[in-house]
Amino acid sequence: MAKGSIRFPAEWEQQDAILLAWPTANSDWGATLEDIEAVFIELATTISRFERVIIVGDNKQHIHDLLANSQANLDNIGYHIIATNDTWARDFGPLGVYQDGAPLLYDCGFNGWGLKFPADKDNQINRQLYNQNAFSCPLLTQGIILEGGSIESDGAGTLLTTSQCLLSPNRNPQLTREQIEDFFTTHFGIKQLLWLDHGYLAGDDTDSHIDTLARLCPNDTILYTACGNTTDEHFVALQQMEQQLSTFKTPAGHRYTLSALPWPQAQFDAEGQRLPATYANFLIINDAVLVPTYADPADNKALAIIQGAFPEREVIGINCNPVIVQHGSLHCLTMQLPQGTLS
Repeated sequence: MAKGSIRFPAEWEQQDAILLAWPTANSDWGATLEDIEAVFIELATTISRFERVIIVGDNKQHIHDLLANSQANLDNIGYHIIATNDTWARDFGPLGVYQDGAPLLYDCGFNGWGLKFPADKDNQINRQLYNQNAFSCPLLTQGIILEGGSIESDGAGTLLTTSQCLLSPNRNPQLTREQIEDFFTTHFGIKQLLWLDHGYLAGDDTDSHIDTLARLCPNDTILYTACGNTTDEHFVALQQMEQQLSTFKTPAGHRYTLSALPWPQAQFDAEGQRLPATYANFLIINDAVLVPTYADPADNKALAIIQGAFPEREVIGINCNPVIVQHGSLHCLTMQLPQGTLS
C-alpha cells in the first residue's frame, strides 16, 4: 500500500513523455493499417516537437523508418520491443502519482473494458517496461481493474468519473461505490470524487469513459460533449449529463465553469454502426493540446473552444477518422508519463 502524502497530477502538468503502442497487422487494425499508421506517424511527430515519445511495438526498425521519413525529432523517440493486443495505451498504461513529492507509477489491472476483448499482452506492458528499465521510479501493482480513460484529475484532489464504468459488474464486482472512493482516497489522494451518472456515445466500447464526455481543465473549467440535435439518440442523455455537471461544485463551494464542445455529424462504419466521434478526447502535452478532428464542419469551433481553455498552449488538430473505426479516438491512444517517471 502506498503511504504518505499522495497527489494525482492533472494532465496539464509537466510531463516526461507520452506512451504509444504502435498498431500491427495482426491486430484489429490489419485492414486499415496504412491509414492508422499515418495517424500514428503524425501523432508521434507532433508530440516529439514538445516532449519524448515512448513507443512499444513488435518491429522497431519498421517504426523508426516510418518516423525517419517524417519530420519527427528522433532524439525524442524511444522504442521498446513488447508484444501488444491493441493500441489503447490510455487504458493499460501506468497511472502516475506523487508520493511525498516523489513520482510513483501504478500498474492497475486491465481486462479489455470489462472482458469484452483480449488483454493478456496489454496487461503486461507496464511491468515489461519496468523490467526494461524504462522508468526511473517504482512501479506498484494495484489489485483493481482501472483504465486511465475512466478518470480525470484536477491535480488538487478532485476526481471526475462515470458510474457506468467504475461500477461495471465486469470490472470490480467485489467493490462497492464506497470502497472505490476509499481506494482513490488512499492511493490517489482524492478528496472529492464527482460521479457522472449520465452520458454515453454510441459505438463506444468503454462503458462511458469520462474522456469521451467531460474533461477537467485549468481554472475550475469543464469542457463537455453537448448535443443540440433533438432528433439524435444522444440528446436526452447528454442533456441530463449537462444538468448534472451544472450541479457539481469545487471543494471551495463554487460551481464549475462549463464550456460545451460541439457535436460532430454522425459517422458510421461499413456495417452501419455509429462511430464514437467526440472532441472531448483531446490530449494535453507540454505546451500544446492535440485535438481529434473529423473533417467535420464543427472542427474549427471545437479547436477554438479548446484554445480558450488553454490560451497559452498551441492547439493542433489531428484527423482521427481512421481511429474511430475501432471505436476510440486520440486521447484513448495515448498515456502521459508525469515528470520524473522516466529514466
